[in-house]
Amino acid sequence: MTFDNPHGTRGARQPSANALMRFGNSMNIRRIRSKGGRGVMGMNVLVLTTVGAKTGQERSNPVAWFPGGDDDTWIISASAAGGPRNPAWYYNLAAHPDQVRIELDGQSIEVTAEQLHGEEREQAWAKIVAAAPRFGKYTTTTDRLIPVIRLRRREG
Repeated sequence: MTFDNPHGTRGARQPSANALMRFGNSMNIRRIRSKGGRGVMGMNVLVLTTVGAKTGQERSNPVAWFPGGDDDTWIISASAAGGPRNPAWYYNLAAHPDQVRIELDGQSIEVTAEQLHGEEREQAWAKIVAAAPRFGKYTTTTDRLIPVIRLRRREG
């Protein structure tokens, strides 16, 4: 269960954490919480809540999700829109993979995060690109291997 994806050297303009982006994310999170998980451009979106790797504070982000193969798993991608760096939430998952919560369809679900590698990652990535072709374009803009993460419902 290693989170070991390095930054790339090139990529699309990285979404910044400026005030406008934070405001947009908070509006999306509010809408997801009140109306369900249909997000921007028709994708399924969940609220991912992680514990900050440096601060220890909870951080929430809207993230596109894809079916993980059964009812207790969800697949997400740390694409950062094809940017050269992994999103901050990726490092939060790496630091605290067992302190993750998602909000989806009015439910708050405790999950464990696991980065996929090798063939398993390739199969999941192919499903992501089939469902959302714009994700496939991200691999042409960055030299970073885009992390694919499985979120699995925690027992108990």
